[in-house]
Amino acid sequence: MEGQKGPLRQTFKQRRLNLHASCAPRLQAQAIQHLPGLLPEGRLLGLYWPLPGEVDLLCLADLPSLSGRIALPCIAGGRLQYRRWRPGDPTAADETGIPAPSDAASVLEAEQLGLLLAPALAFDQSGIRLGYGGGWFDRLRQSSPWRDIPALAVVTSGCLVEQLPAEAWDVPFPGWLDEEGVHWRPGLQPVEQP
Repeated sequence: MEGQKGPLRQTFKQRRLNLHASCAPRLQAQAIQHLPGLLPEGRLLGLYWPLPGEVDLLCLADLPSLSGRIALPCIAGGRLQYRRWRPGDPTAADETGIPAPSDAASVLEAEQLGLLLAPALAFDQSGIRLGYGGGWFDRLRQSSPWRDIPALAVVTSGCLVEQLPAEAWDVPFPGWLDEEGVHWRPGLQPVEQP
């Protein structure tokens, strides 16, 4: 099935790029409106450093309710970890070349995060996310307590499909964020925090 994913990645990467200008501002607005209310008190929001064509949600770090509550992924030692981040904190290229917080002492435990966001090229009704093929999010989310953290794929609605090819190691996401709002797969909406 991995052979099927290569052409799909190219197709959806181009589709996402074509939709970016019209969808990104609306998706950012939905994130600002809905995500702060989904984050449990005292927990951090796991964002991502946006690559070209991905919706930039780092603006969430400027919201007073999320100040000091942002984490970014860093690939170090061959695994994905999250590190605390604030605007202006130093970053350096991680093992995949993506900017990440450079302070290795700021590595977080799963229990410190309350919601994870992962960019997607495409997303299907069973929660399968088509990414770039590194498998970083799947490997992280294969083990508890990481798989117990609510996670949303960030995708434009034009890249939602009925079914994507799935591998044995794919860990379905419970929901997604698009320019229409936050959507949970049936029965997978997290319990609201008191």
